[in-house]
Order: sequence, then C-alpha cells, then structure tokens
Amino acid sequence: MSQQEKMDIDLIKRDPNDLNDHLKVLFEDVIGEPEGGHSADCVWRNSYKCFTCTKNCCYLLLTFLCAIPLSFCWGCEFAAITFQHVWQISPCLRVCMINLGCAQKFFGSLINCCLAPVCEAMGMMFANIRVENK
Repeated sequence: MSQQEKMDIDLIKRDPNDLNDHLKVLFEDVIGEPEGGHSADCVWRNSYKCFTCTKNCCYLLLTFLCAIPLSFCWGCEFAAITFQHVWQISPCLRVCMINLGCAQKFFGSLINCCLAPVCEAMGMMFANIRVENK
C-alpha cells in the first residue's frame, strides 16, 4: 500500500470496525412512547426535530472545539503505548520467557527425577488394594 493510499480515509463509513456500535443516539433509540401513552402528533414531530437538531449542533460544536486537540492527545498516547510495548514490555516479556523456560526445564527434570519415582511406587503399592462393602 502506497503512502497516498494510507492517507485516503473513508468519509462515508467512519466506523468501519464498529468501535462505537453501542452508541445508539438517534431519537428512536432514546425516546419512545408506549401504546396508550402518545403525545399529540405536533409535539412528537417537533420533539424529534428539536432533539435531532440540538444533538447534531452540539456534536458539531464539540467536535469543532475538541476533536483536533483530542486527536493530538490520543495520537501521543498511542505513540507512547506503542513505544512502551516495542522497547520495554515485549523485550521484558521475552527475557521472562527465556528465563522461565530454563526454570521450567530445571524443575521439570527435578520433579521427573525425584517425585515421579515416589509417585509411581505409591501408585503400585495402592493399586492392589481392594475395598469390599459388606
């Protein structure tokens, strides 16, 4: 993928991985009148328009004021997390895995040499026990 292809973003489907699928903020997802409890049609229609317009205007205002600074902050955060994983956590885990692999072989050999024969002997000793209920 070229650098230009990486720069192109989808302006239509802005949540392709459904990260925010849990956010249901349409009027129908938030407000609903049950059967037998309906307001006047003009109230319902104007409530819909008021809710939708207010939500859209506030969201646009908040994104206009906060989206770019927050994007900068989140970019820095994820850069720091990536740096930390690449240069600190992954090498540390690798060191642990190498050392624990060695310890696993050592203790596995110790158990096979010392404990396994004892368990095998106890198993043979108790294998011939017969219990009868009278």
